[in-house]
Amino acid sequence: MNTFEPCIIKSFKHDGHMHRLWQQNWIVPSHLLIEEHQEESVIVLINRQTPIQESDGKQWVSRVPAVSYFIPGQWFNVVALLETGGIRYYCNIASPPYLHDGILTYIDYDLDVIRTADGNRYIVDRDEFEQHRHQYHYPQSVLVKVREGMNELLGRVERGASPFSDKTALAYYEQWLSSCNEVKE
Repeated sequence: MNTFEPCIIKSFKHDGHMHRLWQQNWIVPSHLLIEEHQEESVIVLINRQTPIQESDGKQWVSRVPAVSYFIPGQWFNVVALLETGGIRYYCNIASPPYLHDGILTYIDYDLDVIRTADGNRYIVDRDEFEQHRHQYHYPQSVLVKVREGMNELLGRVERGASPFSDKTALAYYEQWLSSCNEVKE
């Protein structure tokens, strides 16, 4: 059976306060993961029109379906946004994920990489990173991990390595949609 379990995603800032909360996500069962993702123990989550809460209490609903990839031990995560013009990847430099009792948490370190559907890439929010680096007094060990995470992420983007596969993201989303339809029938 293709049981997709519910999961909440919570991101925090370095000082421990909540940054953002995605309220409805579904974990792709490990037996449905491609071999490469099984080997890396990737946690793959699907969401569509999920309620999102910001740290200031503001709430909104995501506009496009997303497939999120969290790789244990890696200082980044990747969100494939399934937009009408193609898949845009929004990548967060962040602490490795921690998953427990249906809640996935990580610390967001502000720096982001966007890979557009046409393959261009942009590093954004450097100013926010610099501001928070001083405000939260990031230790040298965190700065090293952030730099290593950025280098690993950019390497994967350049090589088109996992998880940057439109075909795989679409396949995960279609499997989830099929499981939703099975439940309704």
